[in-house]
Amino acid sequence: MPRDAFEPYVFPDLTHLFAPRTIAVLGASEKPHSIGNHAMKNIVEHSGFGGTVYPVNPKQESVMGLPCVPDIASLPEPVDVVMVVIPATGVVAAVEQAGQKGCSFAVILTSGFSEADDWGRAEEAKLVEISQRTGIRIYGPNCPGLVNLNLPLGMTFSPAFKDDIAPGPIGLATQGGGLGRNMIQHNERGAQFGLWSSSGNECDLQVADFVHHMAQDPDIKVIGCLVEGFKDGARFAAACAEAARKGKPVVGLKVGRSEYGARAAASHTASITGSAEVNSTVFRQLGVVEVDDLDELVDVAMLFCRKIPTGDEKIGVFASSGGAASLCADNVGMAGLTLAEFTPETAEKLAAALPAYANMSNPIDTTSISISHPDAYREALAACASDANVGLVLAPLPMDYGDYSVVNAGSLKAVQDGAAVPIVPIWMSERQGGGYRKLAASGLVPFRSLRNMRKALRRWVDYGAWMQARDESWVPAIVGTGSRGEAGATRTLSEVEGKQALAAAGVPATAPELAATSGEAARIAARMGGRLAFKIVSPEITHKSDIGGVKLNVTPETAAAAHDEIMANARKARPDANLNGVLVEPMAPEGGIEAFVGISRDPVFGQVMTFGLGGIYVEMFADVTRAMLPVTGEMARTMIGALKSSRLLTGYRGQPERDIAALADLIVKVSDYAVATPELVEMDINPVWVGTAGEGVMALDAVIVVEA
Repeated sequence: MPRDAFEPYVFPDLTHLFAPRTIAVLGASEKPHSIGNHAMKNIVEHSGFGGTVYPVNPKQESVMGLPCVPDIASLPEPVDVVMVVIPATGVVAAVEQAGQKGCSFAVILTSGFSEADDWGRAEEAKLVEISQRTGIRIYGPNCPGLVNLNLPLGMTFSPAFKDDIAPGPIGLATQGGGLGRNMIQHNERGAQFGLWSSSGNECDLQVADFVHHMAQDPDIKVIGCLVEGFKDGARFAAACAEAARKGKPVVGLKVGRSEYGARAAASHTASITGSAEVNSTVFRQLGVVEVDDLDELVDVAMLFCRKIPTGDEKIGVFASSGGAASLCADNVGMAGLTLAEFTPETAEKLAAALPAYANMSNPIDTTSISISHPDAYREALAACASDANVGLVLAPLPMDYGDYSVVNAGSLKAVQDGAAVPIVPIWMSERQGGGYRKLAASGLVPFRSLRNMRKALRRWVDYGAWMQARDESWVPAIVGTGSRGEAGATRTLSEVEGKQALAAAGVPATAPELAATSGEAARIAARMGGRLAFKIVSPEITHKSDIGGVKLNVTPETAAAAHDEIMANARKARPDANLNGVLVEPMAPEGGIEAFVGISRDPVFGQVMTFGLGGIYVEMFADVTRAMLPVTGEMARTMIGALKSSRLLTGYRGQPERDIAALADLIVKVSDYAVATPELVEMDINPVWVGTAGEGVMALDAVIVVEA
């Protein structure tokens, strides 16, 4: 992706935030169980920090053997990081001192700011002003800190830090602390995290900045992301696009996909939760692998640590239980994935290693040799993992067999060390014995259920396909323009204005004329001829047919009466409305299919397109596809094909094929018009008439809302 695509966003250099040389702890304390005491212990006792630590506390001479200074202004040097663990009332003054001192970062663990009340929001605004004026970057407030487990260094008050150190290749960017700590503690099953940011209210630095930093870190292979709300959707899009350019998958979990979750997330971080449908659209287009729960995020992230997929992996299943083998294979099929066909060479190796009564086709059932002949078990596994057609091996383990499970776990590790494809165990038993612990210690993170495996494997393969198919030159329009946020006052274009604007943008649309009187309607109808559509024109009436404001199949002979009837219906239904007249336009030929194309402006991610077929397909079945702008020709064809009802366009059950090429071109031109019209708030082109192949398409009705 071209570098100039990211020029609107100069991301900060966070090197000395995650790996500082000097740290000051404001609020450091000797008092047991206090936040200031935990913060000091995590740095001095439980980290491998080799830099200088300055305790700051006017009431104590020393903390943990280190001399205290009374305030930030008294520090002997500007420090890379000031950890702030004092009450909210003193935070602004302290950060002002840190900014004046030339300190680089303030990590504010203190709560009571924008998430709390009006006073807190005002204090947080002061922190933003200090950052902009002095250059100090602010992390938080209302956060548990951040950790670099690859050093290790814990700039956090968490008493769990010392038990959570398991260095590794996953970077984790969250807003809330508790859920992030939950994922870190998946180290109990072998998950390995290198960096974790938990950024709280994000008055300055935000998740996007940490995603971007982790994309540059050579020790990080995959980035997990837990988002409650977005401060800057455009910045997030730019960061995720950079991660994709670096070949680093981002696995995302968005809180607030229901009304309940959205309310809770907003009160927690004071962020904009956004539309769940739009958020999912953004994730999909940026290659962010969206997951549904914390354990799934870890499952998917660890798969990516094992191997970046190509998208066409075929699966091998290796088990010592026929039932487990069959059930695992069933889940592969339920995920829409494919079992590998073993080569003749693999078949020979399996026949040499396994007893004749074993199942040697895919899925493999070794039977009881996992107990009686562990060497044969290992040889058969090696044959499966080395097969030229196998892209990943699933090893379901339905029960704990004590020492035998330990031996088999060792076999999985030994074969994995010599195999190019991932071997993925699924530990299905509730009893987590020595075999489970050996797998975890070996880096073979066990899935806890076939269901979780199925979902993670599907997402893993889909990401590989996305990487292969993605257009590296495509950049979301919002990255260049930024989000305009919530719209203020708006106005609705008249249908004549709207269709003229569309026609000027190359969108096929009817050429309507306005009739102020019945006589004028008759004259226009006589000139146009054929079947005509009449519609009321009023800035206050959007849904015209609901009030009897539409007449179809009007002829020149019935034009005057149709005009008068429409005007009478409108006056009766909306006596307060301004009536400009009746729109007269030719009707589309019979036999077409109706579609719709809409644009809405999301306050977080800007203009988003929605496309679907008309009638019951959108209203009853919610059969729509969405895309960020700009929409390219290939993207338009993908949107059309993604509809469940798309077969109605391609000639289902003998029906004629529709003009998909013209429809895709209309979608692209609507997208181009929207991108060139940043003041556009909403557009609904409904219906779009779609003829048979070669007949073209036509926008029959359009509602366009712009900022006033």
